[in-house]
Amino acid sequence: MEAMTSIRHDSLWSVTRGRRARYLGAIVAMALSNVFMFGAPLAAKYAIDVVVERDLRAAETWAAPALRALGGEDPFTAYLWLSALAILLLTAAGGAFHYLRGRLSATASESIARTLREALYARLHHLRADFYDEADTGDLVQRCSSDVETLRVFLSVDVVEIGRAVLLVLSVAPILLWLDPGLAAVSLALMPLLTVSAFVFFNKVKRAFEVTDAAEGEMTAVLQENLTGIRVVRAFARQDFEIEKFARKNAAFRDHNRRLIELMGIYWAAAELFALTQVGLVLFAGAFWIADGRITVGTLFAFLTYEAMIIWPVRQLGRVLTDAGKAVVSLKRVNEILTAPEETRDPAREGERADGEIRFEHVTFGYDASRPVIEDLSVHIRAGETLAIVGAPGAGKSTLIRLLLRLYEPQRGRISIDGRDIRTASRQWLRRQIGVVPQDPFLYSRTVEANLRVGRSDARHDQLERAARDASIHDSIVAFAEGYRTLVGERGATLSGGQRQRLALARALLKDPAVLILDDSLSAVDTGTESRILGALRRRKGRHTTILIAHRLSSVMHADRIMVLERGRCVQLGDHATLSRVAGPYKRLCEIQSDLDAEIRDELGVGAFAEERN
Repeated sequence: MEAMTSIRHDSLWSVTRGRRARYLGAIVAMALSNVFMFGAPLAAKYAIDVVVERDLRAAETWAAPALRALGGEDPFTAYLWLSALAILLLTAAGGAFHYLRGRLSATASESIARTLREALYARLHHLRADFYDEADTGDLVQRCSSDVETLRVFLSVDVVEIGRAVLLVLSVAPILLWLDPGLAAVSLALMPLLTVSAFVFFNKVKRAFEVTDAAEGEMTAVLQENLTGIRVVRAFARQDFEIEKFARKNAAFRDHNRRLIELMGIYWAAAELFALTQVGLVLFAGAFWIADGRITVGTLFAFLTYEAMIIWPVRQLGRVLTDAGKAVVSLKRVNEILTAPEETRDPAREGERADGEIRFEHVTFGYDASRPVIEDLSVHIRAGETLAIVGAPGAGKSTLIRLLLRLYEPQRGRISIDGRDIRTASRQWLRRQIGVVPQDPFLYSRTVEANLRVGRSDARHDQLERAARDASIHDSIVAFAEGYRTLVGERGATLSGGQRQRLALARALLKDPAVLILDDSLSAVDTGTESRILGALRRRKGRHTTILIAHRLSSVMHADRIMVLERGRCVQLGDHATLSRVAGPYKRLCEIQSDLDAEIRDELGVGAFAEERN
C-alpha cells in the first residue's frame, strides 16, 4: 500500500466534507423554525391592535366574520384566545425545528471530531521518526484532544449560528419594511456597525488565541514531562525547581488568556452598547410615531420583538467569530500533524521469514547531514551469527539499529537483508523480522502476560513461560501475587530496571524474530543473571541473527565477532581472543575492565568477587 496521502483541511469548509447534507438539513430546519417564530410576533401585533383599538378591522379581513360568529357579542375575547393559541402553536413548531437543527448539527460535528481524532492517531503512528525528534508529547496530546474539541464546539454550534444570523436579518428585513419602511430603517441603522466591529474583533482575537493556545501547549508539555519523570524529579530533589518552571509556564498562559478575556470584554461591552442603543432608537422613534398616529402599538410591539430576534444573534456574531478564530488556529495545529511527512508503506511479503543475513555497504548517515554519525561503514553479518558492537557513547551504535529498522534512511550506501535492499522492503515486513530490546524498554500499563503478548498475540501460555525462562524472568513473575496477571503499572513502574529489561527480552524472544537486537539491554541486571541469559541465548544459537550492543566484556566476549566503533567508523572487527591480543581500543577496554576487576577484588575480597562472578 502506498503512503497515506496528506489529509489536509485548508479551511473550516473543507472539514465539513461528507457531512454537508446534515448541515444543510440543519439550516433548512433552522429556516423553518424562523418561519414559525416570525409568525408569533405578527399574531401578537394583530391581537394588540384589535383589543386596543376595539376594532376588528385591525385583524385580517378573512378573520373578522369568523370571530363575530365565534364570539357573538364579544368577539374580542375569542380573538385573544385564538391569538394565544396561534402563538403557542407557532412557538412549539419553531421549537421542534430548533431541536431538529441542534440534533443534525451535533451529529455532524461529533462525526467530524471522531474522524479527526482517529485520523490524527493513525497519522501519529506512521509519521517519520524525525518528527518526534522535535515534538513535545504534551503538545501533541493537546492537539489531539483540546484542539479537536475546539473544532467540535465551533462546528456543533457556531456554524449554524452564522447561518441563523444571516437568515434572520435577510428574513426579518422584508417584514420590517412591509410593516413600516421608516421604522425599519431605524431598526437596521446600527447593524452594519455591529457587524464590522465583530469582524475587526475576529482578526484581533485570532492572533491572541494563537499565542494563548501555544502557551497552553507548552504548559501541558511541562506537566506531561514531569508526571512521566516524577521519580527522577524526586530522586534529584528537583521538586521546587520543577514547580517553579511549571509556575512560569502557567503564568505565561494566564497572562495570554487574560489578554484574550480582556479583548472579549471590550467587544461584549461595545456590542451591548450598540444593541441597547439600537433598541432605544426603535423605542424612541416608535413612541414618537405612535403619538403622531403614524403606526399602531401593535406595530411597535412587533418591531421591538423582531429587533430582539435579530439584534442578539448579530451581537452573538462576535462570540461566533471568536470561536471561529480559535477553530482556525486549532485547525492549523491539527493540519501540522495531518500533513507531516509519513513513512512510506510498501506491499508486505506476508508469511515470509527472513534468514537474517545483513549487509551494511558504505553506509553514511547523520541526523544533521553535515555532521555524519555513521561514516562509510561496511560490515557483513552472516545469518545466525552473533555480532557484538562496542564503542564509546556517541560512536553510532544505536544509530545503526535505527537505520536497520528504517526509522531513518542513510544519506549514502546500502543496507540489505538476505541480499534485498531494505529500502525496497515493506517497513511492516522488515520490522516483523526484527526483535529489539532497548536499554530503557517501554512497557504498557497492563498485565505481565499482556506485555509479553505484544510480541506474539496468539502464543500459548507454555510458550510465554519458555520465553520468560530464557530471559531469566519466570521466577520473578511467579513470585508476584498475581503471577502472569500482575499489573506492571505505567511504563512498568512497579518493576525494577532489571525486571523491565528481562520482561522486554522475553517479549522479543516470544516473537522469535529472524534478527534479535539487544541494545545494551542487560545493563540493569547483575552478572549472574546476565550469565544465565547469555547462556540461554547461546542455546538458541542459529535461530536468530543476534546483534548485541553492550559495554561489559562479559556480555560480548562469547560473540562470534566483535565490531568496535569509533566516531561512526568500524576500526576493529574480530573475535574476543584475537582483538584482546591486538593493540587497539578493544584491548584498552579489556585492560580497563581488568584493572577494575582487580580493584573490586581488593575491596570485596577474592572469595566474594569469585562468588559474584559465578
